[in-house]
Amino acid sequence: MAPDKSTALLRLARSGPLRARDLEAAGIPRTYLRRLSERGLLEQVDRGLYRLPDAPVTELHSIAQVAKRVPHAIVALLSALQVHGLTSEAPHAVWVLIDRHARMPKLGQPKVEVLRASGAAREHGVETRTIEGVPVRLTSPAKTVADCFRYRQHVGLEVALAALREYLRRPASPRAASPVVGRGGSRIDALVQAAKADRIYSVLRPYLEALA
Repeated sequence: MAPDKSTALLRLARSGPLRARDLEAAGIPRTYLRRLSERGLLEQVDRGLYRLPDAPVTELHSIAQVAKRVPHAIVALLSALQVHGLTSEAPHAVWVLIDRHARMPKLGQPKVEVLRASGAAREHGVETRTIEGVPVRLTSPAKTVADCFRYRQHVGLEVALAALREYLRRPASPRAASPVVGRGGSRIDALVQAAKADRIYSVLRPYLEALA
C-alpha cells in the first residue's frame, strides 16, 4: 500500500466523514477505504460512509452523517430545532426536507424522516452550518418554527407552540441580519416571511399575536 496515498486519505478523513466519491478529487483509489478499514485506521459507519475511529462525536453526529450522504437534503423540523437550541429533546430520527422530485437514497442508519416541498416552501430560509467538518444545509430558526406549524400533523401542535415560545423568548443575535431578514428586519418579521413562504401565515398569526 502506497504510504503517500494512505497518508493523504487519513489526512482527508480528519476533516470529517468520507464517502467513496470524495477520494476521486484527491486521486486516491476507493480500494484504500477497505484496506485502511481492515487495518483499523478507518471505520465504516454506514454503507459508503467512513470516518476515523477516534473522530469526535457530538450530539449532532447523526445530522452530519445524513448531510454527508444526502447533500441536497435540508435539515429541518425537530432536527433543526435541536441544532438551533430551540428544544432540549433529541429527535428519534433526522428530519429533512427535499424537493418533491428528488431521489432519497436508502440509509442503513441513522433513521431519517423525509418530507417533500418545492418552491419557496423549500428554498426560503436555508443556511449552512459546519457540523463535525461536514457542511450542513438547514432551515433558519424562523423557517424551522414556521415549518413546525406547516407540518404540525407530523410533529404535533404542542411541539410547534413550544418552538414558537422559545423562538420569541430568545433575544435577537447579531447574526439576525441575514439576507433572508435584511438589516432592519426583526425576528418577528423573519417569522412572518417564513410563514408566508410556507403559506401558513393565517394558521400562525393567532398564536403569534397571543404570544408576541
